[in-house]
Amino acid sequence: MHAIEKIMAKAAGKEKIVTGEIINCKIDFAEINDLYPQTIYSFWEMGGEKVWDKDKIAFVFDHYAPAPTIKTAQIHKEMRTFVKEQGLTHHFDINKGVCHQVMPEAGLVWPGMILVATDSHTTTHGAFGAFGTGLGATDMATVLLTGELWFRVPEVIKIEINGSLPKDVYAKDVILHILGQMKADAAVYKAIEFSGDYVDRIGVADRMTICNMAVEMGAKTAYMKPNQAVIAYVESRCKMPYEIQETDSDFIYAETYRFDVTQLSPSIAVPFSVDNVSPIESVEQVKVDQAFIGSCTGGRLEDIEAAYHILKGKKVCEGTRLVIIPASAEVLKKAIEKGYVVELIQAGATFTAPGCGPCLGTHAGLLAEGEVCISATNRNFPGRMGHSAGRIYLASPATVAASALMGKITDPRSL
Repeated sequence: MHAIEKIMAKAAGKEKIVTGEIINCKIDFAEINDLYPQTIYSFWEMGGEKVWDKDKIAFVFDHYAPAPTIKTAQIHKEMRTFVKEQGLTHHFDINKGVCHQVMPEAGLVWPGMILVATDSHTTTHGAFGAFGTGLGATDMATVLLTGELWFRVPEVIKIEINGSLPKDVYAKDVILHILGQMKADAAVYKAIEFSGDYVDRIGVADRMTICNMAVEMGAKTAYMKPNQAVIAYVESRCKMPYEIQETDSDFIYAETYRFDVTQLSPSIAVPFSVDNVSPIESVEQVKVDQAFIGSCTGGRLEDIEAAYHILKGKKVCEGTRLVIIPASAEVLKKAIEKGYVVELIQAGATFTAPGCGPCLGTHAGLLAEGEVCISATNRNFPGRMGHSAGRIYLASPATVAASALMGKITDPRSL
């Protein structure tokens, strides 16, 4: 079996499972964000009175944080009431950050677990050797009631990434390049294992970026075997016992793909699809109205640091807005301590509270009709960040910062 299958088999109390089999798994942890009040309503409609385990559930306010409308303020109020009535141990209110960032920071993610959340980018947690996947509100209500959920055992695709990246090329460029080659339907309801000597070497932040965007290929979950950087991170934060599962040497993958990133250029996903990717040399240097660094894909300390190195002592181009939203309060505090925030504000950046911000078109930096944004986020379909006639280009935080500096799409290597 594959490591993913072993995780699922253990949660199902079975010795052996096979691809396509329907199994019922015990859930290790469940997270609900503020887009999904329907989870609570469905819980009540199903006759729910008490959740299955108050210590294994978290509510995170990130998509509407702080609340930008009366309606979203009401959602927060109802969720706060539910958290209090249920006596939940874990509640991340406004200013805490994006769910996929605050969960591992709080020690709630560990190798070998099954983690479900009301967010498609829960594949992020494959970076820690966990089985992470997104659920809808009704399925999540079932989890709140029972602590269990059914899954179909997915096929496993292997994506092997080898080589060392050139200067000014980053993990975001890697996953965009892979998406451009494999396309958005390459892994529908399949699991993706990322491996290779590049994956073996990279740290937690880069692993999270790559696993995060596995869902943009339709993946049910993503997986990377934990390296020493991951183990050190987990052991410094998590008090749960864990087991790293090993894939059997005779396991047969459904498909295998290999990429060498040694000569990779910065990658850009142009409107209006995340798999519409080209090397930056082939992309027109269009004028940029807004540059955005943030979200569960591009809001970590390393991302803000990349922008700092490009913009320190310089000024954002007149007529271009640079919005930076740290992925968590911890990231924001560390960026302040290192001096990144002051330098970036002096360069012309606007910082707002940790959370999702304009990534999904809710608030804090939306686009007007016809505006162009270059973004370190993960989706660029019409209306994703505001007006449906806004145009979104996806890139690494370094490319975003370089473009903010020059006021047009710019290769960071040129600086």
